[in-house]
Amino acid sequence: MTKVLIVEDDPMVAEFNKRYLEQVGGFSLEAIASSMDEALKLLEQKEIDLILLDIFMPGQGGLELLAQIRQKGKSVDVIVVSAASDRSSIKKALQYGAVDYLIKPFEFNRFREALVAYRERASLMQDQEKLSQVDLDKQIFHKNSLTQPGELPKGLTRDTLKLVWDNIRETQGDPFSTEEIAQVVGISRVSIRKYLSFLDQIGVLQTEIIYGAVGRPVYKHRYIPSKNNIISSYLKSAKN
Repeated sequence: MTKVLIVEDDPMVAEFNKRYLEQVGGFSLEAIASSMDEALKLLEQKEIDLILLDIFMPGQGGLELLAQIRQKGKSVDVIVVSAASDRSSIKKALQYGAVDYLIKPFEFNRFREALVAYRERASLMQDQEKLSQVDLDKQIFHKNSLTQPGELPKGLTRDTLKLVWDNIRETQGDPFSTEEIAQVVGISRVSIRKYLSFLDQIGVLQTEIIYGAVGRPVYKHRYIPSKNNIISSYLKSAKN
């Protein structure tokens, strides 16, 4: 089991990260810290393999914690889970050795993808003394998952993307949920999530998370009219 420390000052967000973590096999939550000082103490007391790290915290933030971890020579891995989307924060996190970076809000699928990729990478590094170029490209650098400009990820089709996009444009910028757009388009929520995730990744949708009193968070998406040009290359071959 991979032993995990969540570093997050917002109790509600920490709880949701905990629930998400419990849904992915192979991980064990060891503790939750709400500050850098608390996290450093826990790292001295417990054996931790992976930190889920927020950047914005009172006092010294996540980047300062990450810097201290490296200065102390600790080899613990870090996945940043933060609303910080500025270039400087992302660059520093990567320079300090973050193995992934999740920008809030994010769907559970992206969270699971990050943990599964980390688990497979950790297993590969532990089990094999030497790695081939194929192993490095597939498991470490993910070259097989890269797509060319205008190329859709595996499992998505241009015709369905056009159908989804046409219905999203009808919202005229009003927020909508995954379930709402799935009902309008007429495809399953599982399928629609894949298209919404892709549209969010290429920057034509803005996603926000609404935390209710109980249950899972609700994700609301909003169409960004000024980004129309970005999606045009992905729709060129779709039937009119």
